[in-house]
Amino acid sequence: MSTQNVPPNSTVADILIEALPYIRKFSGMTVVVKYGGHAMVDEQLKTDFARDITLLKFIGLNPVVVHGGGPQINKVLDQMGIRPQFVRGMRLTDGPTMDVVEMVLGGKVNKGIVAQINHQGGRAVGLSGKDGGLIEAKKMRIVHQEDENSPPEIIDPGMVGEVTRINPAIINTLSAKGFIPIIAPVGAGSEGETYNINADLVASHIAVALSAGRLILLTDVDGVMDATGALISSIDSETISRMIKDGSISGGMIPKIEYALKAIRNGVEKVPIINGKRRHAILLELFTDRGIGTEVTE
Repeated sequence: MSTQNVPPNSTVADILIEALPYIRKFSGMTVVVKYGGHAMVDEQLKTDFARDITLLKFIGLNPVVVHGGGPQINKVLDQMGIRPQFVRGMRLTDGPTMDVVEMVLGGKVNKGIVAQINHQGGRAVGLSGKDGGLIEAKKMRIVHQEDENSPPEIIDPGMVGEVTRINPAIINTLSAKGFIPIIAPVGAGSEGETYNINADLVASHIAVALSAGRLILLTDVDGVMDATGALISSIDSETISRMIKDGSISGGMIPKIEYALKAIRNGVEKVPIINGKRRHAILLELFTDRGIGTEVTE
């Protein structure tokens, strides 16, 4: 076996010793991970993610994965000549787009993650929010305002939903039997209609319903940055409001951080936003003294 790039034994031991109290503390804890961005398309990062999630299960945590799939959806839409549109980080979803979303998220993307984890020795099971009545939803209305001087505009996003209820029985059953639930963020309305739901929103609601100790949001940046470009290690609701108002927090980060704050207010202990492009980012966040990324607080 090659020893190239293997750290000295003392370094490996130091890492394990640093992780030990966290492994002991987190045993039995439910950890909801929102999986998306570059970490879902880079082959090395996909393998790392599968190994990390499998490791969490083996050492006594209960990981639950909620995944996105924006780039994969956009690729299929492009092939069909459909141009994606977004408002406040939400994908406007008409009928043909909804068909693509459900096919890509519930099929190719979901089963790909399941296969990766199973290949690493885990026991993953893929779910749509429609399975077992997991995610009940209703149509979302988006209020959009260009700036403080312009009037608010009510936007109909089509078949975009917001969560009305999470029925976690199927997740609890799978976790108790040693399985790792992998959830596509598609929900069902009261009449059986299908809704595309923001994955961060779904992850937040599932974390609350499961009384999760952690909700980890993977993204493509290190976290929230200040005006100088430096990472903010912890951010509270007052700072969040100010930074959204002045444009420092914008685009897809807005719903991500709003849903993180909602999870904190409803009982989730900690919500870090971390860079999924860093190898083993989840392990670094959970099992090191300093952690990484931005922690959202009340």
